[in-house]
Amino acid sequence: MALEETTAGPAGPGYVNNKDAQLNRLRRIEGQVRGLQRMVDADAYCIDILTQVSAATKALEAVALGLLEDHLRHCLAHASNDPAQLDQKVTEASAAVARLIRS
Repeated sequence: MALEETTAGPAGPGYVNNKDAQLNRLRRIEGQVRGLQRMVDADAYCIDILTQVSAATKALEAVALGLLEDHLRHCLAHASNDPAQLDQKVTEASAAVARLIRS
C-alpha cells in the first residue's frame, strides 16, 4: 500500500493535541503484535492466538477512529470558510471511512 503525501492544516495535524495518547496506544499495539509473534513461536493454541489478533485489530480500529474524529474536528473546522477546501476535506474523510469499513 502506497502512502499518499498530504499536508497538515495550518495548526498541524488534527491529532496534535492527542499525539502522546495516540503514540501510547500504538506502542501498546506494537507490544500486542510482539506477543502474537511469541505465541506463534511457542506453538500456542490457535483460538488463543485468534483472540489476541482480534484484540489487536480492535485496538488499531480505535486508533483509526480517534484519528478520524480528530481530523473531522480539526481539519474540517479549519476548512469551513472555504467551500472548495471543505469539499476536499469531506471527500478525504469519506474515503478514509470507506477504507476502514472495507478492512
